[in-house]
Amino acid sequence: MSELEYPADLQYTDKHEWLREVSEGTYRVGITSYAQDALGDVVFVTLPAVGDTFDRDDAAGEVESTKSVSDVYSPLSGEITAVNDELDATPEAVNNDPYGAGWMFEIKVSDAAELEGLLDAEAYTSSLD
Repeated sequence: MSELEYPADLQYTDKHEWLREVSEGTYRVGITSYAQDALGDVVFVTLPAVGDTFDRDDAAGEVESTKSVSDVYSPLSGEITAVNDELDATPEAVNNDPYGAGWMFEIKVSDAAELEGLLDAEAYTSSLD
């Protein structure tokens, strides 16, 4: 099996989500290599709807694999501005390309102070030990 990757340009949560800023105050969210590896083969993804609002750490979706069903948490408080509808047809993208085609949703942050609680790649990987 290939080594799991944690791109240095992303931010991470202790619940195994990653974030990439796509425009000022808006972040693309997915699950990390660690999370998709632990889940096994992803067979279905439930995503929030555009316009839904969440508080930080609210369950915003689900990932169903051959092993289990796991919640995907909103890493920040805010409003969903986009979802990856491609995952309906190709949920395996979460396994094959977790930081690219396997992204899940985009959220416009309502409380920028919450960004301070995110982890860089080094802190995230250290938390896995």
